[in-house]
Amino acid sequence: MMMNLGLKWPPNLARVVTSVLFVVSFGLPVAVEAQVSVSPQEHGPQQQEFVHGAPQVPSLEWTLAAGGRIYDNWWEALDRDEPEGTNPAYPASAKQEGAGTWRCKECHGWDYLGAEGIYRKGSHFTGIKGVMGARGLPPEALMATLRDANHPYTPEMIADEEMLRVAVFLSQGLVDMRSFINYETRKVIAGSGDFTRGRAIFQTTCAACHGFDGRALDWGAPGEHNYVGTEAQELPDEVFNKISNAHPGAAMINTRAFSVEDRVSLMNYIATLPDTIDE
Repeated sequence: MMMNLGLKWPPNLARVVTSVLFVVSFGLPVAVEAQVSVSPQEHGPQQQEFVHGAPQVPSLEWTLAAGGRIYDNWWEALDRDEPEGTNPAYPASAKQEGAGTWRCKECHGWDYLGAEGIYRKGSHFTGIKGVMGARGLPPEALMATLRDANHPYTPEMIADEEMLRVAVFLSQGLVDMRSFINYETRKVIAGSGDFTRGRAIFQTTCAACHGFDGRALDWGAPGEHNYVGTEAQELPDEVFNKISNAHPGAAMINTRAFSVEDRVSLMNYIATLPDTIDE
């Protein structure tokens, strides 16, 4: 949902970018519908190739971001039908159900640490290990694992060429977030990046859609407000994925071509942006 802050949005811009992030709930006592996006993110036909297509000569940075979006939500990233039912490989003892259990992040976490990371407790705990061990391995060698019984994705769901993007992402695109996120508070560690550099990046790129104070886009529920600052303060591990790879299905830019240090600096800045509307 886009909040009207008195801004006159160009028609295309208003529908191009809706970088929807999700609020995670913890400690639910019974199975709940696993997270999926709200309605598929609207974009004009002129953005279709950017959102769901691929360049003729993909750069490594494009491939890493594309693989990260598949890791996030493959059916929205690839413009496929949402899977039906719960993933048969999802642990029966875990608390989620439905299409969201088919997302890589649901078991392995936004921080790639699985049961040892932020998903070590709460409603997203599965007991499944993370994927940090894939770093540095040849992508081709990871394909067998990505096609085994623990990952029951058919070629109709994710084609081999697309799955290879995931393998490249796992091999070369993962970042250890413990250097800039406090895992006890789930907050960005102040001073873990260059605040001034992060501000420069935000004001010259992200602000085109989010506004200079981060409140030009509001995807909160009725009566609530959710801005980029809200999410960066509450879900920094998820937001780091979104700024690195973009939100699946949305014509959102990503910062994959920026250094890890730049992206951490950006997190330091956006975590200070307003998280509520001015009273």
